[in-house]
Amino acid sequence: MADSDSAESAAESVSYDLSEGVATITLERPDAMNSLTRAAKEELLAAIERAKGDRSARAVVLTGRGRAFCAGQDLREHGENLSEGRGLAGTVREHYNPIVLGLANMPKPVIASVNGVAAGAGASLAFACDLRIASEKASFSMAFANIGLGSDSGASWTLPRLVGQARAAEMLMLAEPVKADRALEIGLVNKVVPADELAGATRELALRLASGPTVAYAAIKAELAFGQALDLSRALDMEASLQEQCAETVDHKNATLAFLEKEKPSFEGR
Repeated sequence: MADSDSAESAAESVSYDLSEGVATITLERPDAMNSLTRAAKEELLAAIERAKGDRSARAVVLTGRGRAFCAGQDLREHGENLSEGRGLAGTVREHYNPIVLGLANMPKPVIASVNGVAAGAGASLAFACDLRIASEKASFSMAFANIGLGSDSGASWTLPRLVGQARAAEMLMLAEPVKADRALEIGLVNKVVPADELAGATRELALRLASGPTVAYAAIKAELAFGQALDLSRALDMEASLQEQCAETVDHKNATLAFLEKEKPSFEGR
């Protein structure tokens, strides 16, 4: 992987760039619609782990190079595995599950900047992010059923929570592409912008998040995730514990004082 201070290797499937507190992870296989080979999945997971441990990264962007966000599994590689009798070759448990958990459990905000086609596991990756900005040229296709598969990469968990059970079943069973305007209408994405404005809109949001209260964002992510599976009593208890942690941060103390002084708060992410 490359950062802003080093040259990118031509062989890389994923790049990593850190600028102004924003870590941008880009899938770099445009000629293959950023489909995921074993190497690409390993590089993507490494980039996600890098962003998680990078103290200078306070927001993360996931996007793709070219006309696609991510077309999911590289079917040429998958076909080779099938012809050799290796089936899925363990990739769901070994690669996709850790990648999705890495995005969902990232202790900082993650934005999917969906520049084009997001299909199969590629769409699932976008759903695992906290926020989704889509180009007007973007589309989402849960293509699993078209090749005789159920869903993976967390789609059975994330999709109903985004669009509801009935629409999730429709998307997964009929496998029809959902275009950007429809995706916005049903709550699949947060915002749709013209294609030539996507990079700027993503950057603006990422910088806003990168300058915000990072610890509080991590708490919000944890509360939202756990709240889906907890009863009210346990959700209240978890909120109280996380709120106590947030109350000890420099950000909370400085922001409270700034409010009292009628000044704009400045967050340090700690």
